[in-house]
Amino acid sequence: MDFRPIPRDSHAFQQSVTAAEIEAIARRALGSRIRVTSAVELAGGMYNNSYRITTEGLERPIILRIAPAPAGQFTSEHELMRNEYATVPYLAPVADLIPRVLFADWSHEITGRDWMLQSHLDGAPAPDRLGDYPRDLWPGFFAQLGEITARVHTVRGPHFGPVAGPGHHTWGMAVIASLKAIADDLGSLGLDAADVSKVADLAAEHRNVLDEVTEPRLLTGDLWTVNTMLAAAPTPVISGILDLDRTLWGDPAADWTIRMASAKADERTAFWETYGPRATSAADAWRALVYEARHLGAIRLERHRLHNSEGVRDSYATMAAVLAQLT
Repeated sequence: MDFRPIPRDSHAFQQSVTAAEIEAIARRALGSRIRVTSAVELAGGMYNNSYRITTEGLERPIILRIAPAPAGQFTSEHELMRNEYATVPYLAPVADLIPRVLFADWSHEITGRDWMLQSHLDGAPAPDRLGDYPRDLWPGFFAQLGEITARVHTVRGPHFGPVAGPGHHTWGMAVIASLKAIADDLGSLGLDAADVSKVADLAAEHRNVLDEVTEPRLLTGDLWTVNTMLAAAPTPVISGILDLDRTLWGDPAADWTIRMASAKADERTAFWETYGPRATSAADAWRALVYEARHLGAIRLERHRLHNSEGVRDSYATMAAVLAQLT
């Protein structure tokens, strides 16, 4: 086998499995006679390890994704791969864009980690390809992203919170639980979590505003340019979306995609032409601040995981500005 893992130091969050483990995974999922010819680890992701696998007998490559070891997962990011697996049936409106799950194994018998085999999506990652197009074509990309997000947000769910659970009866309960989990994770790392805890307290104090959201809708959780694939075409054409492991049921305005579409007044404003207008009441604005604080807490965790100490420090000033508007 041509095995090409990404070199990392021993302290990195992501750690590759071995060639022998990949061969064992292939035999379990594809049959004892399968022969893996190459396994190339893919760059770009910051959570799971992903490999492009080629084998004798299969015309196309397949993708192996391996979750972090359980001991390395934050409480607020518990079993994200299982959450993605549980979400697949609800992603029917975008089924033409997502990879097919070929096999999943939560037994931990081979690697001590969850793993999934998925079909290979054609195209190139948008971060690598979008810059090759003239900027006057970029609005078309964001308009497509708005239409895709709108399709996902039409899906109604049975509870609030992560798709795989735990579920909550109200949106306020789900938001407060998420904020508390992030604060606990920060505290477990020795980081100051007082600002996130303060937002959780404010959310509890004004839970009635959060509970105005009464219909759980499907949120992508993490969809933006980094999670999209572009076809080989004269204009940017989204051919696939991937890594939808942070999905949850809740207020569409709380989605990461909405946050990113709102971040700048540039080409991304075309997102709203297909998605539709944002709600602008005082309650919507207050909830948006709570959602931003939740995003910032999760960003702080990720920056710490990536050993970005400057980014962690900067997150406190940004969060303070949000808190000032909430209080």
